[in-house]
Amino acid sequence: MTNKIKEALDKVRPAMQADGGDVEFVNFDEKSGKLEVRLKGMCVGCPMAKVTLNEGIKKQVQKVVPEIKEVVSV
Repeated sequence: MTNKIKEALDKVRPAMQADGGDVEFVNFDEKSGKLEVRLKGMCVGCPMAKVTLNEGIKKQVQKVVPEIKEVVSV
């Protein structure tokens, strides 16, 4: 499952990198469905980071791993 999540994150990464940011996989808890990622670059402290997490990362990754219920930045 981790590999599927990382592959899905790779699809989101170019758009984030185009804006000077990036995302890194940290952990996935299968029991709770919680995916932890680390935002990097310009995404750190960005007021739109929450939107990026929910509308960009979560939606893209859920296409591959529907068990994901929540995406948080750590």
